[in-house]
Amino acid sequence: MREYDFEPLRGLPEPLPPGEEMLWQGAPRWTALARRAFHVRKVAIYFAVLVVWRIAVGWSADSSTATALQSALWVLFLGLLSVGALTLLGWAMARSTVYTITSRRVVIRFGVALPMILNLPFKQIRSAGFKRYADGTGDIPLLLAESARPSYLIFWPHVRPWHFSPPEPMLRVVPDASQVAEILANALKSFTEESSEPAASEDEATESLVPRVVSSHSSASS
Repeated sequence: MREYDFEPLRGLPEPLPPGEEMLWQGAPRWTALARRAFHVRKVAIYFAVLVVWRIAVGWSADSSTATALQSALWVLFLGLLSVGALTLLGWAMARSTVYTITSRRVVIRFGVALPMILNLPFKQIRSAGFKRYADGTGDIPLLLAESARPSYLIFWPHVRPWHFSPPEPMLRVVPDASQVAEILANALKSFTEESSEPAASEDEATESLVPRVVSSHSSASS
């Protein structure tokens, strides 16, 4: 079975109901995710400083250049291993993630080993933020209804950093972020203007934020 073979639509647990339209679908840019969520650049700088420090210590002890360089090799190896592992994790996380915006909700499919679905109907979204980076990517955090309590740990890194109470699910480092934010803003505005449905009850809000394992035998409800 190929990846996503059990999904009727990529990134969605079930076909869209009549009247609901897909407006945008995408994923994090893996290089930006590795850099901002897994701090690959900072880790690389840290180990680079350690390597330089080891070489300097070796020279100060009147060691030869070859001996000083040799003493720093194990630090260099550990640094390359750490950066490589974090980069691979960022790539795998981005590859397994699908963000979907429809005319009625935001859906986040995530999870490398255990794929799950986070379903966020518009009636549970109080507001959406936007942060754009110089590389064109951006973050779009979602402030949910007070009764909705998603798990920060389960949904990381698809949550706003350091916002634990309440956690804010987030479309993270998406390419063409300005365009995506505009699509979501227009969809939320249209839904607010057109919808006459009452606010979601506490049970409805809580139920929809329970992560659903995506498999051939289970799916998330809309």
